[in-house]
Amino acid sequence: MKRKSFQEMDCPVAQTLERVGEQWSILILRDALRGLKRFDEFLRSLDVAPNMLARRLATLVEAGLLEKSRYCDRPLRYEYLLTDAGRDFQSVIHALIAYGNRHFTEGGHSVYILDTETGQAAEPVVVDRSSGELIREPRFRLGGDAVKSATDGA
Repeated sequence: MKRKSFQEMDCPVAQTLERVGEQWSILILRDALRGLKRFDEFLRSLDVAPNMLARRLATLVEAGLLEKSRYCDRPLRYEYLLTDAGRDFQSVIHALIAYGNRHFTEGGHSVYILDTETGQAAEPVVVDRSSGELIREPRFRLGGDAVKSATDGA
């Protein structure tokens, strides 16, 4: 079954899903943020079929989240480096970790975010940059033309 494209949707969530909405892509970005770079490292970490990994890496390169860089000529080998856009995805990974720990992990956290200065586990939250307030309902809600057009018929 062919996957629906979100390319034409005027929504940042849909546009992000268009580029990273496949589960392997998100796990590849998680591993890249942990420092993995090479095909065999991703293969070992994810236990994914090589052809699937190759497709997902190519998709992430095409989306501008990773860049492919040759590190060996004989045999020809590449590594996959995070771009600025790929590094920006770290906050999304942190949010997924917090959400998963809160809702799907029994008996403690299997993954946590560590403050390297204090050694303490950190709990990520989303904060408004200008006010410093936690972003949550009902004070904050989605706005913009894409939201208005999606709710006009509701």
